[in-house]
Amino acid sequence: MAVIGFKFVRQSTLHLRPTPFQYLRKAVQKSIVAVNASETSTDENSGGGVSIREEGNEKSPAWKKIGTKELGIHNSSIGPAARKVLNGLKKRGYDVYLVGGCVRDLILKQTPKDFDIITSAELKEVMKVFSWCKIVGKRFPICHVHMDDTIVEVSSFNTARGKKGVESSHHTKAPNSCEKDLLRWKNCLNRDFTINGLILDPYERVVYDYMGGIEDIRKAKVRTINPADISFREDCARILRAIRIAARLGFSISKETAHFIKNLSSSVLRLDKGRLLMEINYMLAYGSGEASLRLLWKFGLLDILLPFQAAYFAHHGFRRRDKRTNMLLSLFSNLDKLLAPNRPCYGSLWFAILALHKALSDRPRDPLVVAAFSLAVHNGGNLLEAVNIAGMINKAHDMRFPELLDPSGMDAKALEAGVRDLAESIRGTLLQMTDEHFVSQAMADYPQAPHSDLVFIPLELYVKVFNIFECVKRSAVKRSLSKQGMKIDYESLANGDIQEIRHVFARIVFDTVFPLHQYQDQALKSSSVSQGG
Repeated sequence: MAVIGFKFVRQSTLHLRPTPFQYLRKAVQKSIVAVNASETSTDENSGGGVSIREEGNEKSPAWKKIGTKELGIHNSSIGPAARKVLNGLKKRGYDVYLVGGCVRDLILKQTPKDFDIITSAELKEVMKVFSWCKIVGKRFPICHVHMDDTIVEVSSFNTARGKKGVESSHHTKAPNSCEKDLLRWKNCLNRDFTINGLILDPYERVVYDYMGGIEDIRKAKVRTINPADISFREDCARILRAIRIAARLGFSISKETAHFIKNLSSSVLRLDKGRLLMEINYMLAYGSGEASLRLLWKFGLLDILLPFQAAYFAHHGFRRRDKRTNMLLSLFSNLDKLLAPNRPCYGSLWFAILALHKALSDRPRDPLVVAAFSLAVHNGGNLLEAVNIAGMINKAHDMRFPELLDPSGMDAKALEAGVRDLAESIRGTLLQMTDEHFVSQAMADYPQAPHSDLVFIPLELYVKVFNIFECVKRSAVKRSLSKQGMKIDYESLANGDIQEIRHVFARIVFDTVFPLHQYQDQALKSSSVSQGG
């Protein structure tokens, strides 16, 4: 699995096939089942714009509803738990729709991370329909419906109606055809981005698009529904969601939206640490880590959220729009190749990768030391076995990365000592990355950078990562249990099973240091065979 250069925004691992855009182009051009002419004329003549205030577009997007067949959406693509919730409410006479990112993903032929539902039922009525259901959230309450080991989020139009509206910030005209159109339009107006402002009726088999979301999907663009400064001040978490969505889909970000992401980036510090961890985990654990790191760096958010990694970029002269790669990006590129939105990893894996890389950045090592260390992590701490396998490596390492020294012909004893030393350095790195004082000094050499002492990694996650590497400091022959076989168990990986985490960690490091997939498999298989696997 070779380490390759990254083409900014559109990377091959995002699977953005042209077919969905071809569907969209035909559907938009035909204006399938479009809103009536009087509504469109009234809106466009009002001179207002719901979402677009830049790039010469002063008109509101034309409201339309498009058949799901034209968009290539099939109800069979809706998750079984979500279908049960939809049917349960529909049978009791309530209107029900899919909303938000899941509609966008279905249009793009991608697997939605989850399915969000909105209904005409009150939340208390939703609780009467489903036995295992709980209302969560104070500001914007929703129902968590537990169905088949899955939580389906259900919101109510009646709750959404009580939200503080933003219509007064615009000169747009609300739809006047029917009450249901008005409810749907108002709900979309309170959402974050046009591509998330889509509503799917799986029974009528139509998608309602009031905000121009389908056109922005066709253009591969992330754009706020409301003026970006207002939208981000209303909810600064949208800044991170914009980065996450653009990274995952390979979309660009509109000029106005990008401008205020950069200008209001420091506002994310107002978010609680649990929310920050959740957003960063969505970026790094679901198959778009490399693209997320690039965008965080581009918009100055890396300086605030991960100052040590920002200092690494700055120290090596990595420009904000740089299209080159480096070792940190290559590590996450190789992680991304193994993950997907429906196949995530536990957060301890990406945090372990950050810790390893910082240790190597602080003090470069012989590539055989790094290889032996990863093998020792993989096999549960058997240093003799790891050193013997690493000693057989005769392939060239990736010489682009200054974190890897030229091979020095180390003997087995020196190699073992190097592995122990690297393990100790990583433990020290973990302490630094979770200490406010050290974090605050990370960008001290760059006074123009924003000051940040933010530590959002909780003790529980720190301990899990510490335990990943703990096996390496034991005696040369004593070891923990290690994973048998090469196939990744994605359920175990998502749940943080330590053997699975160690196995995938070793694969990623091998792919990065020695970018030859065939040799990596040979080395790890040798490790498994010698353990009797």
